[in-house]
Amino acid sequence: MGLNTAMAKEGYTSFWNDCISSGLRGGILIELALRGRIRLEPLSIRRKRLLERKVLLKSDAPTGDVLLDETLRHIKATESAETVQTWIELLTGETWNPFKLQYQLRNVRERIAKALVEKGILTTEKQNFLLFDMTTHPVSNATEKQRLVKKLQESMLERWVNDPHRMERRTLALLVLAHSSDVLENVFASLADDKYNVAMNRTKDLLDMDPEVEAAKARGAEMIWAVLAAFNKS
Repeated sequence: MGLNTAMAKEGYTSFWNDCISSGLRGGILIELALRGRIRLEPLSIRRKRLLERKVLLKSDAPTGDVLLDETLRHIKATESAETVQTWIELLTGETWNPFKLQYQLRNVRERIAKALVEKGILTTEKQNFLLFDMTTHPVSNATEKQRLVKKLQESMLERWVNDPHRMERRTLALLVLAHSSDVLENVFASLADDKYNVAMNRTKDLLDMDPEVEAAKARGAEMIWAVLAAFNKS
């Protein structure tokens, strides 16, 4: 999840980019699935499509991460199961139902930024934006950001496998989340023009795949494709 926070240009978390907020919530759902805490309900005659299938609790064992555990408690507390798209909306606070505002995760970017500050990856400083001052979190230790960027660049270039099911699941998830958070171009910005074009075209081809078809082939990656399907629809 720190990728989306750290990937903003020049290392700043952009408060202009609304996509990051929903992207982070999608990332939380993916991470909970990868950790074996939630899953999609099985395919059925009535619910065949990814966006129709509900998110089910698999285990309520704490993860040790504050945001993940808060989301886990929300999922456990719901009277009726919800879909991936609905959970992204609820966790972002985009709901017309006042009784479901309690499921909103508040100050997510700020809380992730604080955690990254504590790890020494980001720092905190005041920046002047026209008529007001705002707290920003530029990168202070670029090593982790560079590691993630290099990993994603190599996955589209030197280590390209031309098959999403042969990709490491977290690498696939990072690509989906960078795309949904509108920071994907920043990942490849440092590449030479020819490599940039290759990486962007391959990523586009991957993200243009039909999530329904790919999820049916996936083992343990259904939630990643469901999150992509939710963002494709929104």
